Amino acid sequence: MEPLPVVAAAAEGPPAYLGPAAGLVVTAAVIGYLMARARVVPIVGFLAAGVLIGPAQLGVVQNDEIVQAAADIGVILLLFTIGIEFSLERLARVWTWIALGGAVQVGLATTAGLGITLALGGSWQEGVFTGFLLALSSTAIVLKLLGDRHEQSGRRGQLALSLLIAQDLAVVAMVLLVPLLGSDSGDGEGGGTSLLRAAGTAVLVVAGVLVVARRVLPPVLEVVARTCSPEVFLLAVVAICFGTAFLTALAGVSVSLGAFLAGLMVSESRASSQAFAEVLPLQIVFSAVFFVSVGMLLDVGFVLDNWVLVLGAALGVLVVKTLTTSAAVLALRIRWGTALGSGLLLAQVGEFSFVLLTVGTAAGLSPLGLGDDGAQTFVATTVLLMVATPWLAALGARVDRGAGAVTPMPADREPRDRSAPGPESLSDHVAFLGWGPTALHLADVLRSRGIPLVMTTLNPDGGAEAAAAGHPVLRGDPTKIRVLQEAGVPRARLVVVAEDEPEQAERVVSVARALTRAPIVVRPRGDADVAVLAEAGADAVVDRDRASDHALVLSVLGRLGHRKKTPGENETVVDTTAVVRYPWPAGSGCDHGPLSRPVLPRAWGCVECLRDGDHWVHLRICLTCGHVGCCDSSPRRHARAHAGEADHPLVSSGEPGETWGYCFVDDVTVAEPDQVPRAGSLEPR
Repeated sequence: MEPLPVVAAAAEGPPAYLGPAAGLVVTAAVIGYLMARARVVPIVGFLAAGVLIGPAQLGVVQNDEIVQAAADIGVILLLFTIGIEFSLERLARVWTWIALGGAVQVGLATTAGLGITLALGGSWQEGVFTGFLLALSSTAIVLKLLGDRHEQSGRRGQLALSLLIAQDLAVVAMVLLVPLLGSDSGDGEGGGTSLLRAAGTAVLVVAGVLVVARRVLPPVLEVVARTCSPEVFLLAVVAICFGTAFLTALAGVSVSLGAFLAGLMVSESRASSQAFAEVLPLQIVFSAVFFVSVGMLLDVGFVLDNWVLVLGAALGVLVVKTLTTSAAVLALRIRWGTALGSGLLLAQVGEFSFVLLTVGTAAGLSPLGLGDDGAQTFVATTVLLMVATPWLAALGARVDRGAGAVTPMPADREPRDRSAPGPESLSDHVAFLGWGPTALHLADVLRSRGIPLVMTTLNPDGGAEAAAAGHPVLRGDPTKIRVLQEAGVPRARLVVVAEDEPEQAERVVSVARALTRAPIVVRPRGDADVAVLAEAGADAVVDRDRASDHALVLSVLGRLGHRKKTPGENETVVDTTAVVRYPWPAGSGCDHGPLSRPVLPRAWGCVECLRDGDHWVHLRICLTCGHVGCCDSSPRRHARAHAGEADHPLVSSGEPGETWGYCFVDDVTVAEPDQVPRAGSLEPR
């Protein structure tokens, strides 16, 4: 029996692809980290990493088919996520911008490339080819920057996206026309027929996708989402992405447009937020590979030998792209500041220009008619402008703001987010991370008191029930940062994690704590480890084995300032849901510090006094087990008695506003815990 290939490969050493792949990822991670520490956009770091390890420099990674395939996947996933964040409604609202603005921009850029090439002595065919290369901007970089700067929904962001969509549509025609411009073009009549056929096919593909998006895909995703399995849902979403891109590519439409259309299809589903959160980690990894692969194309030696030509070409492209794009935006009757800002944002050359470059080279064409030097100059110019794009985008934003206040979009063209409430509109609210009968009852109570809230759930049926009850619902996995951001957790007044198993609740609390300093109240199912939840970031734990469902309502209302005082309530009342987390200070003269651990108070008053019908003066909370007892000034001194019987010497004050702790054995008092507790962790109910 022959040995398995994997075993043989392991015996002979690492696979051939593993070294270059590791070099690519490690270099990108290291340089990306350094750029982030230097407060430089990570895209620049990825491009720099590609330049460093490319075949023309260190040669760590060759720009082979594996790297190119990973880069293509990055572009597909990026356009897919952009489509999810968009919507058919918003696309329809900017259709005029796509048709008119895109036609003007592509036409002007192509004409400019033709004129420059003719001035340099090139042929008109090479001029048109150069114009095509100039007309395209980098969808990947521009949309990534807009996303990082939260400018997708602004006017400049919507204009940029409209023009980029138009350019992607134009690529279909460009790929067909470029071979016809070469020396072996064939007859023009056949080429014209092919172009018309391709245009008709593209229209049919887009129309078919729109029908599927409205009628077919939403119920299919609902069925998949009901499995409540992130793995199955992720596979289904990725299948939609790549399946649509593949089918559109077969029909002659660019894969980027196909991926964008796939995202639009998913955006029509109520599970769009969940889809985005699941795909985002994949998109980040493969997009980084794409930017690295672009940097690998640059030959630093050629740039140094021909720096005058390269800088001149880069400056020329910058001016041409800025002016032509600005003119296209002005044609849409947009003010000049926004037009110039949009021109600077789209002033680079796009990644799909490399596809056209390959097609044109095969047809005997070269940029500016300069032969091999033209191709190298084009690559160098493209990389330099991509590196400069973050700064050009920032300059464009300043120009846009400095030109005057932004006027509102016309009502018939203003893109709106169909989801309500959106992430920007949520603030000072209660975020429910999880769904269940108890959470739904609490939501009803909060709504009756006028407290804004949003509920997140991975369960479609649960989400439907919450929506039917009139509550805002966000569908998605609450362990995903993107979903929590959509739910406004960073701006929430309070976070409730309800109806999850303890392990899942711990993961949700940990992710939420990284985004907010607001109190987090947890109501898990099953046995809850208070110490684990406290370390994850929980401020209060409602243990279903020790407290009724109503305890969650009381705990949340108390933290929101809606607690009602009962007549004759003069004694201290301890919140039995508040996690008491009291790290014992080092150097206090007490050796019992390790006995202090996160606990829940066992009762709202002294356990023994309540049982005997007695009264107390002050309350003390045992830092080892949560026992609540009365102080030494009380008649029975139950806190001290418990310390001796249970060998739990450490207590903290249960009185409002007091943070001190005491060790009965060593007679040591400390003023406060080693770390100041989070808001709500020691507050009385």
